[in-house]
Amino acid sequence: QVQLVESGGGLVQPGGSLRLSCVASGMIFSINAMRWYRQDPGKERELVGYIDSLGSSDYLDSVKGRFTVSRDSAKNTVYLQMNSLKPEDTAVYYCNVEVMDSSDYRTYNYWGQGTQVTVSS
Repeated sequence: QVQLVESGGGLVQPGGSLRLSCVASGMIFSINAMRWYRQDPGKERELVGYIDSLGSSDYLDSVKGRFTVSRDSAKNTVYLQMNSLKPEDTAVYYCNVEVMDSSDYRTYNYWGQGTQVTVSS
């Protein structure tokens, strides 16, 4: 079993910044892609950005140039740095991690519990 714990959400004014963190722990042999999604009530969950095991990343068009996904492999942690936040960035943000489980060497997807980001004046 693998657990993901997210932190860093909150209320911020338009133009402000937040950094989300997601720490994976448990039966981890290796971690492949690490992703951030977000979901607003009444809308589908959308992929915000991801980073693969080689460090390559990509982003939702609406956040390019403002958001950055990074990872610390030694700490099994993925970050989402969000700058120049806009009200339309308001959502619950979820991390998603592909983990090769050390108990059976199979790859599983795990989700964090979600953290609320609210951008409002």
